[in-house]
Amino acid sequence: MGKIMFLWGNEADGQVGKAEGPQWALGGDTWVMGCKLPDCTVFPEYNKLNPDMQEARYNTELGIYQPHCGFDNLTFAYGHDEYMYNMLVANQATIPYEGLAMVRFHSCYPWHTGGAYRQFMTEKDYETMQWVLEFNKCDLYTKSNDASKINVEELWKYYDALIAKYNLAGPLKW
Repeated sequence: MGKIMFLWGNEADGQVGKAEGPQWALGGDTWVMGCKLPDCTVFPEYNKLNPDMQEARYNTELGIYQPHCGFDNLTFAYGHDEYMYNMLVANQATIPYEGLAMVRFHSCYPWHTGGAYRQFMTEKDYETMQWVLEFNKCDLYTKSNDASKINVEELWKYYDALIAKYNLAGPLKW
């Protein structure tokens, strides 16, 4: 759902408006803002181009945060994960914390795969990481461009039931 924003794009703003086009603002890894960008991010050689890295307070391991403050207290770069998470929270979805965390943190590869951001973690965050890694087994590289394999009616029933189950039926706050 977070990537649905892509459908609203157009060539004038750098988005073609279909899944095959560039998704510069929606896809890809995410990271914690307000602290040093780790070298395990994708294309770390470009970290120095981020204007935040010229600010001394954002260029340390802790940055603007306290040690072991917890992932729920960090600010993440905006992308499809953060959009979807905030949309679910704004609509009071009844998805358990672990499910919301999977949505929010699944693209934070510097954390769950690269070993970054341990200085912020609480005991709860170590458990959350296990849920995120389990979710990623179903998410990463499981997509297909072959639309002929999609049974829309079958999927609609399945997702409609999930929408109702988690209190997301009716008008949504986007």
